[in-house]
Amino acid sequence: MGFGGSIFLIALGAIFAFAVEADLGWLNLAVVGWVLMLAGVAGLLLTLHFWNSRRRAVVAPVRGERVVAEQVVPVRDRVVEEYREVRQPRRTV
Repeated sequence: MGFGGSIFLIALGAIFAFAVEADLGWLNLAVVGWVLMLAGVAGLLLTLHFWNSRRRAVVAPVRGERVVAEQVVPVRDRVVEEYREVRQPRRTV
């Protein structure tokens, strides 16, 4: 959901729970507001959890590289050669 969506749900829920005084009969807007706020807090906690777990990920080194102080340092430069054949289009009459 992300930070923005979670904060939006919390704000919208707070507006429904504390600021709106409408009587719809079958729908209690205060309860809807509390549910939206709880969903926003749950989304915010999940977003924080996934962002923190993403930062701790360790990348396995590729052959020819070694990990030094959690940074991948290349042992030697790699040369990538590319061969491209360009053909002129045939003329049509």
